[in-house]
Amino acid sequence: MNGMSLRNNIATTLEMIKWEHSIFALPFALTGAMLAAHGLPTGHQMLWIIVCMVSARSAAMAFNRLADERIDAVNPRTATRALPAGLLSRGFVSAFILTSCAVFVLGAWYLNRLTLWLAPVALLIVFGYSYTKRFTSYSHLILGLALGIAPSAAWIAVTGSLDPRILILTLAVMLWVGGFDVLYACQDAEFDRAHGLFSIPRTFGVPRSLFIARILHFQALILLALIVVVFSLGKIAISGIGVVGVLLAYEHSLVNAKDLSKLNAAFFTMNGVIAVVFFVFVAADLFVKI
Repeated sequence: MNGMSLRNNIATTLEMIKWEHSIFALPFALTGAMLAAHGLPTGHQMLWIIVCMVSARSAAMAFNRLADERIDAVNPRTATRALPAGLLSRGFVSAFILTSCAVFVLGAWYLNRLTLWLAPVALLIVFGYSYTKRFTSYSHLILGLALGIAPSAAWIAVTGSLDPRILILTLAVMLWVGGFDVLYACQDAEFDRAHGLFSIPRTFGVPRSLFIARILHFQALILLALIVVVFSLGKIAISGIGVVGVLLAYEHSLVNAKDLSKLNAAFFTMNGVIAVVFFVFVAADLFVKI
């Protein structure tokens, strides 16, 4: 493979995995790190936490595309993705996954011993999600867990131990991600039913699924508010929870059972904004107290 082909393949891979959407979980990981440090972690810790987050997500997304290649090929919405369209080979994507995993393990090694020991567990969780839609309608929550471990992992990266309080944020992220994945899955409800795949929209129908997503997001909001209490945060963080609530309400206003045309905007744009807003307000609250 010449240099131009390699660059093209890497660019296509980054587009395939939507690497820029690392912003979904990264702000929550940074929130966990700042809560653990009671302010700003060291530059070394911040660097390797970011490296681990981006590499783990890249490996997981590429693995998901590899695992779902045959499914994507027969779904009109996903048939143009790089693997089913023949833009990338399975061998190249496999090599990308292995490289990303190696970077992730290296980052875990640079952080601390417990982070390194738990690295295989994290990879098992983020890879395992890809197969859950084949046997459970609640795969959305497994995806939520895959992203939700980010703040707990960052806490461990900073302290070398786990405080049960940070698990509240993990649960909140799990419900938040699960909720927006339910929304996103509404697009494929009929396809899933026809091809024996499982999802909440396939099982309960689109109208009920929209309601379930609202419940999941309301529960996530309650848990985010609980974070303020257990970590003794102040008015700035409380204001941030309020802004997150408004944004979640707006997100749900974009979609209804008869019109899913704005679902991509709800999924990609609003959820990235929500993650960043939460982090900025919590970080500001912590900085004020330093």
